[in-house]
Amino acid sequence: MTNKTTSTGGCEPWADGGASSQRNGRHGLLFAFVVAVGLFALAVLVLLRRPVEQIEPEVSPPVVEVCRLLAGETPMVVQSSGAVRPGIEVDVVSELAGRVVFAHSELKAGGVIRANERIVQIDPREYELGVRQARAALAEAQASLDVEVAEAEAERRQWAQLSRETEPDLPLALREPRIRRARAVLESANAQLAAAELKLERTTISLPFDAMIAGDAVDLGQYVAIGQRLATAWGIDAFEVELLLDGDDVAWLELFPASDALAGRSDGDRILADVRADFAGGVHTWTGYVARTIGQVDLASRLVPVVVEIPRPLEASADRPPLLPGVFVEVRIPGKTLNRATAVPLAAVRRGNRVWIVEDDRMVVRPVEIVRTDAAYAYVTSGLPDEVLVVAGPIAGLTEGMAVCISEAVGEPSAP
Repeated sequence: MTNKTTSTGGCEPWADGGASSQRNGRHGLLFAFVVAVGLFALAVLVLLRRPVEQIEPEVSPPVVEVCRLLAGETPMVVQSSGAVRPGIEVDVVSELAGRVVFAHSELKAGGVIRANERIVQIDPREYELGVRQARAALAEAQASLDVEVAEAEAERRQWAQLSRETEPDLPLALREPRIRRARAVLESANAQLAAAELKLERTTISLPFDAMIAGDAVDLGQYVAIGQRLATAWGIDAFEVELLLDGDDVAWLELFPASDALAGRSDGDRILADVRADFAGGVHTWTGYVARTIGQVDLASRLVPVVVEIPRPLEASADRPPLLPGVFVEVRIPGKTLNRATAVPLAAVRRGNRVWIVEDDRMVVRPVEIVRTDAAYAYVTSGLPDEVLVVAGPIAGLTEGMAVCISEAVGEPSAP
């Protein structure tokens, strides 16, 4: 019983080991089959795949900003600036001594007084008495002359009665020296009367032009002495601006050939000037005229002083204030005209007087000849076609011959 049991128990482990080996074999075959199917599918995919399409990126030409310019008759404009000043500035001075008995209501800073209006009246009573005395002296001198003439005539008649055939030869006999003296006294009395009347006339002070009062003035009741300043007056018929122009700018103006006739020109013949000021809340414009040159070159700056006159500067309108002394203005004076020139913005002129332009949608560099430049433009007389697209924007990264696109903001610069 004991041996049988032991034999049976010893045979069971061998039977289980065979079954495990069979199961492992099946698993290996399954794994190999799966790998083979995967490799076959991968091979099929590789064989059937399409080649990757190469898409080249689209490169757009750079965009440049241009100005469309036209060549033609181009007037040169000379620009400068200065402060407005009165064309006439006088000190109103008393020629007599006396007390002020009348002062114009506008006799104050900023007041406007019309021509020939009484500004100040000095007490005239003393000078009226002087006129009365001079008239009395004149009447006395006239009476003395009349007496001498009458006595001379009486002497002549008496002589004629005594000697009818001859005339008296001695001047003394006819009282001629006394008559000459009486006439001299009469002439002196006339002069004294004229002087007295002139003094009386000078008690009334006026100006022969429309004036604006500047600064303090005399007060009513004040005693003034001979030569005392009563007020400072500015003529308001015209103000002026003195410009300091460079010699190259003066060459473009018709100043010197007609300088002798400038003073006698009518408004239609004088050189116009456009006067502009940023004043009273906006930019306003007045019309002026080139009046004269100072006649010499400024020693300090070596510039040429030119005076522009603005007539009727105080005339205001609904959209323009009066132009006052001291206002800083910009002045533009049209000068000679170039028959064929192109006004190129300064920003478009590159180093070496070269200009980049666009022709057939490609960049082209043109050397140009510049005859004049001002604050905004260079004036080109050769090197550009009559109509041209000039590159006004930045050119960094651009090369000659490069294809470009024109900016949509194509515009023409304002006329110089």
